Amino acid sequence: MMKIFQHREDRLPVLIFTLYFLVDFVVYLSIDNIYLLIGWFAIGIFPKANICAWNHHHQHYKTFKRSFYNWILEIIYAFHTGITSNMWVLHHNFGHHLNYLDQEKDESRWKNKKGNTFSAFAYTINVTFTSYWRAFVVGKKHQNIQKTYIIMLVLTFSFLVALIFFRPLQALLIFILPMITSLLLTSYATYSHHTDLEVHDHMHASRNIESKWYNKLTGNLGYHTAHHLRFGLHWSKLPQIHKEIRDKIPAECIIPPTYIFRLFDKIDQRLRRKKVSVA
Repeated sequence: MMKIFQHREDRLPVLIFTLYFLVDFVVYLSIDNIYLLIGWFAIGIFPKANICAWNHHHQHYKTFKRSFYNWILEIIYAFHTGITSNMWVLHHNFGHHLNYLDQEKDESRWKNKKGNTFSAFAYTINVTFTSYWRAFVVGKKHQNIQKTYIIMLVLTFSFLVALIFFRPLQALLIFILPMITSLLLTSYATYSHHTDLEVHDHMHASRNIESKWYNKLTGNLGYHTAHHLRFGLHWSKLPQIHKEIRDKIPAECIIPPTYIFRLFDKIDQRLRRKKVSVA
């Protein structure tokens, strides 16, 4: 069974996300109380926002050796994150990664048409609500990938329509709102990656987060310069690349994580100190 994975590091994340997807379906089929459904939606936002990072990794480097298994995983990812098969391949890999140093072309551009920096809110709305269309436009140059993108998009949303038909309230709170919210949070999270870094040098063009728990929960997404230099590399290899280039990254391109991850790091450090003192 392990041989179906390209990298053994993906086994645990895939197991967690698949079980979470199945639990969502149990809740969809069995819960009618609106307050419990709202509660399930609320507690699911943080984990599903983090699953977006793993979907991103998968669309850079396919998890399984066989396409069929990847397609199944992509449906699971889509229902967690609102990002369907090959959307990031087109929008992000063949779009943003090739164009992020040029704000006239970047699919995740942080400048508006007048050349001014978007606010975080405007950027989030812009990237979120243009993402599917921009992926389609990039796909005109990559028609085989675009074909899979369209087929899986239709299949995923047909499945979603069926869920709405049978249990509309459950579908709204367990799938639709989390999908929309996750895509919004994904777009918002990328605002700090490159905004106002007006440069033409990869080493100065991305902000990095070295937080232990940020990188554990996002699959090393904090090593963003390394990711842009080697965006076809599996996520498990990024810490080593970051280590090799760390002295070339300017200090202002190393930033702290958001509060929740800083809290996780502090708790982890305190637990480690307690273990040392007991030993």
